[in-house]
Amino acid sequence: QLQLVESGGGLVQPGGSLRLSCQASGSNFEFYALAWFRQAPGKQREGVSYMGAGDSTRKYMESVKGRFTIDRDNAKKVVYLQMHNLQPEDTAVYYCAAGPLQSVVVWSWEKEYENWGQGTQVAVSS
Repeated sequence: QLQLVESGGGLVQPGGSLRLSCQASGSNFEFYALAWFRQAPGKQREGVSYMGAGDSTRKYMESVKGRFTIDRDNAKKVVYLQMHNLQPEDTAVYYCAAGPLQSVVVWSWEKEYENWGQGTQVAVSS
């Protein structure tokens, strides 16, 4: 129902910052819960951050708390991931996702999201 396109990835040195954007098109963007996932080489995809629809609840995986911030702009149909103090362990392909979640409890479950972007590469290296 939603088409998602990520942008903003790139190469950054440790300690640097990037802001990822995910542009959505389609209907009812404001009713979707949104999330960022990432997949590093040789690792499983993991949930990085989440932002709910009506209640705007935010969730983060432990390793990015205090460094990453998720935000959404319903008028523009965009979800952002602002990343600060990036570390080599953050290197991954980052994907945005959208789904009609009924509970924040399942925010990091891939199967809860029916709409996915194509991914954008983030590389953190000196």
